Amino acid sequence: MADLSHSIPGTLGIDFGTSNSAAAFCPPGGQSRLLPLEGTATGMPTALFINTEEHRTHYGRDAMKQYLEGEPGRLMRSLKSLLGSALLQEKTAVHDKLVSYQDIISLFLRHVAQQSRASLDGKLPERVVLGRPVHFVDEHPERDRDAQNALAQAAKDAGLGEVSFQLEPIAAALDYERRLTAETIALVVDIGGGTSDFTVVRLGPDHAGKADRNSDILATGGVHIGGTDFDHRLNVEQVMPLLGYRHIGPSGREVPSSVFFDLSTWHLIQWLYTQKAIAAARGLRSDYADQGMHQRLMHVIEEREGHRLADAVEQAKITASSTHAAAPIQLDWLERNLGAQITPADLHSRLDALLQQVVQCAQDCVQRAGVSAPGAIYLTGGSSALTALRDALRVAFPDVQQVEGDLFGGVATGLAYA
Repeated sequence: MADLSHSIPGTLGIDFGTSNSAAAFCPPGGQSRLLPLEGTATGMPTALFINTEEHRTHYGRDAMKQYLEGEPGRLMRSLKSLLGSALLQEKTAVHDKLVSYQDIISLFLRHVAQQSRASLDGKLPERVVLGRPVHFVDEHPERDRDAQNALAQAAKDAGLGEVSFQLEPIAAALDYERRLTAETIALVVDIGGGTSDFTVVRLGPDHAGKADRNSDILATGGVHIGGTDFDHRLNVEQVMPLLGYRHIGPSGREVPSSVFFDLSTWHLIQWLYTQKAIAAARGLRSDYADQGMHQRLMHVIEEREGHRLADAVEQAKITASSTHAAAPIQLDWLERNLGAQITPADLHSRLDALLQQVVQCAQDCVQRAGVSAPGAIYLTGGSSALTALRDALRVAFPDVQQVEGDLFGGVATGLAYA
């Protein structure tokens, strides 16, 4: 709960996502609306750039712009993935101070709060609801509780007071319900950057005004697989071989692979920029028969270009999915004429195992709900736009209509209704 002496009636919903974040406000008995967080944009990448020359922190698209233009500093993304892990309390230098990654999450939430306050005449709503995945950590209840507690503390430190939580797929369902004219049982599919979450829920105009919706929620489920995992798999398979992954060295053995997996994982990239990690990467030189590959690896690490590489893979993934055509991975900044691409066939073959796990979780959720099939599949979350995912869902639920919601704002809008 925000400070009541400086608050307004209503609810602020904040969707702190692995890849993107959004906020929405709903007055008592009114309509929820998304708030601008970056210029006129109502959503923003969950990214911070610590500019070491200006001693300023940049957020969202501005953070990505600073990084891609080569400004001195550090980019941080996918911070939500650290919740529930020991890495959350590790310290790092920010503007000459040692702070934990939980503190950095708080810094981002403080920025969201400030932008929200600016859109609401300088005051925050008296009630704040944050979204959370069905599972921060799969099959580990204690770490899951620790993750929620850490996020609650980060929000409190950000000036948001005591916050409430709602499951992200249920929030998305509350948003979807506002456009329905008849009752239905929907499977809500929320595919974000870090998790895939599901709920089977009874929705309709006659249910929307109920204070207690527990009887309408038939089942929930989730798995810790999302868009960043898709990026990781594509990066490992399509790009890392150019840097030495699976390369056979003079000894007849492959180059040790851990550096390639870390370099393909959004929230682990920054740890490769430590002196210890750089020295370890340099030490791999003798494992290479092709020294050009090792030089590429060292360029990416020493010049702190890991996030640029990950971004290039992500953009090619999005393009290949949306255009149904091969998309080049832009690597000219690394080496002229260095070629790699992602095709629609790559999306299906490389991601098949991950997509099958996601779809199986959805099927299990429907089975637990005790329904033969949902009346509709409601899609939200940026990664739900992936064509290969929608194709896999269509195979699993062949006669069920897929309805696309607000992929980046639906959860925040629903949280403000929660």
